[in-house]
Amino acid sequence: MMQDLEKIGEELKKRGQAKKLNTLASSADGRKLGQTPEAQAMAEAFRNGDAAALRDLAGRLLATEEGKRLSAELQKLLGEKRRG
Repeated sequence: MMQDLEKIGEELKKRGQAKKLNTLASSADGRKLGQTPEAQAMAEAFRNGDAAALRDLAGRLLATEEGKRLSAELQKLLGEKRRG
């Protein structure tokens, strides 16, 4: 999973979309999710390489309304990547 996240980040950088990704992360939804206990636990799981915990926590974050909106925006960026 960590390699997948890194690949997505690298592809977005190559396509000049890293700024858009940063914009999503600093959006109201991104900031709100970033302040949750799940996000803090996710950062710890990422540092520890705990893929199972990352999947669980990501699922919980993506189930929120904010997570759903951010996921939709990320999918749009990835769609632009494929077409671009």
